[in-house]
Amino acid sequence: MTAAPLLEVQEVYAGYVRDLDILQGVNFRIYPGELVAVIGPNGAGKSTLAKTIFGLLTPHKGSIVFNGQSIVGLKSDQIVQRGMGYVPQIANVFRSLTVEENLEMGAFVRDVPLQPLKDEIFTRFPRLGDRRKQRAGTLSGGERQMLAMGKALMLKPSLLLLDEPSAALSPLLVNSVFEQIKQINDSGTAIVLVEQNARRALEMAARGYVLETGRDRFEGRGIDLLNDPKVGELYLGATRAH
Repeated sequence: MTAAPLLEVQEVYAGYVRDLDILQGVNFRIYPGELVAVIGPNGAGKSTLAKTIFGLLTPHKGSIVFNGQSIVGLKSDQIVQRGMGYVPQIANVFRSLTVEENLEMGAFVRDVPLQPLKDEIFTRFPRLGDRRKQRAGTLSGGERQMLAMGKALMLKPSLLLLDEPSAALSPLLVNSVFEQIKQINDSGTAIVLVEQNARRALEMAARGYVLETGRDRFEGRGIDLLNDPKVGELYLGATRAH
């Protein structure tokens, strides 16, 4: 690609405990409008990478550049204002608030009329429109995942980080969530898809990264990684201790 990366991570080291890094020199990039999958065994550092990009963890070494500016050391709300959204795997909605109130919370840094934004989300996710006055805690797992994505989209991010969006969902709901992810990407939003469902993620991704023990072991087109026997061998080793 000739365009500059929308996001570029270079030689990043980060972790939850001082002097005990989960990420050990990981590299990653995504271009405007791309859908890039991040896969790998349990404990490889996939979710840690997403949290570090979004400012929930601060790397002690390496660079993270978003839209041409370093975001290392910025807080998450500052990163949101620069055009990045993040949907964590758990605790991604306010369960005691209604669907509509959750969407309003998602636009907390925007001083604009919210109704047009909510209408866009309800058009994209009609089931949320039908349940707009319902408390989020009463929604199904798939509906909560849609609400979490809708909440992040209220800020119209140029980049959306999705951490394990298919986790704990039934096969039918997994299909629905992946269809929505594809539609969001088709509308122009770049997506970093952190996923344990490696095959589905690579099938829909333009490019992918395979992490192992905090390093980017493989990178390439999604279809190429999907058919690479070395990638299959690594991923099938997901039950090994890391």
